Amino acid sequence: MSFSDLFDSEFKQRNKGHFSSIVRLALADGVFAPEERAFLDKLAIRLEISAAEYEEILENPKKYPINPPYLNSQRIERLYDLARIVNVDHHLGDNQEVMLQKLCLGIGFTPENVAAIVKKALELADEKADLDLFVSEIEKTEKL
Repeated sequence: MSFSDLFDSEFKQRNKGHFSSIVRLALADGVFAPEERAFLDKLAIRLEISAAEYEEILENPKKYPINPPYLNSQRIERLYDLARIVNVDHHLGDNQEVMLQKLCLGIGFTPENVAAIVKKALELADEKADLDLFVSEIEKTEKL
């Protein structure tokens, strides 16, 4: 196996783990809203998830582990995706917020500030903040 194949394989596994985390979050209320499904369709393309992998992950989203990103900027970008899927159907149940906190811990946010970060992330998602504003505001919240 060449070095580039190894990199591609690890990259794909990280993307599958990230996508499966989002699927778990979308399923936290037991159903996919049409808006959630549309978001997942777009995200699968962005994360280079094939149609077969997409269906496999939908059938068993716990198959792939959460792979925490090394860089804080990547961690915040993943949170951006997660917050948007929670917000997409405008129906935030307790289960979804708890799941988002667990996923935040899984991707590397610290327990001390995860509640504040989740609260801020959901506010920003509700405001339809773009990625740049989201990153900036979450970085400020992390420092509090």
